[in-house]
Amino acid sequence: MPASSVDTFLACSIMIILVLSAMAGTSKQVAPYLQDLSHQNDAERFQSLASYLLLHTGTPSNWGQTRQITPSSLGLAKTAASRPYELDIDKISRLNSENAFSLTYSELWQSFGVMDVAFQIEIRTLFDLSIGLVSNQTQGGQTTYEFEVEARKSGLPVSADLSGYVVIEHFVESAKSSTSSNGVGSLVFNVPNSVNGTTLLLVFAKAKANQQIVSFNVYAFAHNSPSYHPNRTFLNLSPLNHILNASFTYPSTEIWTAQVFSFNYNFSLSKGVQGDQSAEYDIPSLMDPSAMIIVLTGLQGSSSFAEWVAYPQLPLQTGVDFDQSIAGTIVVSQSRIVTLGFALYEIVTRWGGTA
Repeated sequence: MPASSVDTFLACSIMIILVLSAMAGTSKQVAPYLQDLSHQNDAERFQSLASYLLLHTGTPSNWGQTRQITPSSLGLAKTAASRPYELDIDKISRLNSENAFSLTYSELWQSFGVMDVAFQIEIRTLFDLSIGLVSNQTQGGQTTYEFEVEARKSGLPVSADLSGYVVIEHFVESAKSSTSSNGVGSLVFNVPNSVNGTTLLLVFAKAKANQQIVSFNVYAFAHNSPSYHPNRTFLNLSPLNHILNASFTYPSTEIWTAQVFSFNYNFSLSKGVQGDQSAEYDIPSLMDPSAMIIVLTGLQGSSSFAEWVAYPQLPLQTGVDFDQSIAGTIVVSQSRIVTLGFALYEIVTRWGGTA
């Protein structure tokens, strides 16, 4: 989504004003991709812009890792990428408005430097995971939860291997399963009744057809308590350059655990800098075709919590909301498969110019 309604208004207004006043320009970096195109706002031009965005690192090439830098030219490619359309996880994370170090759309637009074009960037998994609670039964000192997990792509079932974790307070339990030919599988967990509060179920899935095609989802529920707290109630979690910055909403927050999860791995995080209302944790590099989900549990007053963030920080959408665009705007949508870490995702870029 746009960084703000002001950014959306700014992009649409500038796009029209500059075209009408013949002041539209193209940055020197992007110009070689457009010099042979005869039509100003056709699909070929927008395809070239998308290729530039995804195949170039931008300037400086490490702008994603440096919190204070706004790039002078915008590109999302990883430095020294080993394959085309391999993107930088930190540049992607800085596109997410929930990251404390994110760039606004107006900053991205000015960095890209094509003044007569507005754009939107969306990055998502190649298939969707939905999670539902099927049953819960308390017996003795524990409660057994059964969840249904459904994997689908455009409504069609996906056969996938599943890896799940339940996280509450200091407790973690893992389970493995798979979806059948109809795309549905189940995961079962036993949670001790000695703990209570917000509980997270993390589910990772890898398509059996290609283990680089991954998806993930997080399901929050209340265990031994009447309700759970939504994510980002107590913490703002911002991963960048393999460091997690945790900013506390309240000054008396106590952190119990900080852990990273992926399809195959689960580690505790090492704490770095500690402030009055913030803390930093080192994030490991994992050779796993999977997103990482970082979970912090803790206590605020009498409320135990569990909050999370994905790294890279997906899914995301930033840029102009073309559903609200003005009349006379040409909008072209393009989709590509990209690599982030060792996993494959889909990036959809939407481009708008005047007819």
